[in-house]
Amino acid sequence: MPLLSLDTTYEPTPAERRDCTETLTDAYTEEMQTTAGHVAVVVRSHPPDAMAIGRAVDGPLAFLNADIREGRPFELKRSFALRAMEYLTDAWDIPEPNLKVAFTEHPGEQLMGVDRVGGEWSP
Repeated sequence: MPLLSLDTTYEPTPAERRDCTETLTDAYTEEMQTTAGHVAVVVRSHPPDAMAIGRAVDGPLAFLNADIREGRPFELKRSFALRAMEYLTDAWDIPEPNLKVAFTEHPGEQLMGVDRVGGEWSP
């Protein structure tokens, strides 16, 4: 039951925002070996002075925090992170130095919906 939170200084149009949520959902389900029904995605835009990264170059910034169930191997997380960053570079022209992905892993029971509580992840 992941929550993918993208914070950016890019100002996407409604169509770009929808494409982003769909692309991140698809990338997550494919790379992390799960289904889309429980993947939540939020895209938040901020003014340029609200975000910073020491290595930044000119251009928008984008940071993706992925709150996920613990247990997935590094290789799955890395492949998802690379795919997400590639999308943001290609679709929104975010320079590579201006991207960051952070994973926060939770026991399954800490990720909840109205109708379910997450369990342990297994391949």
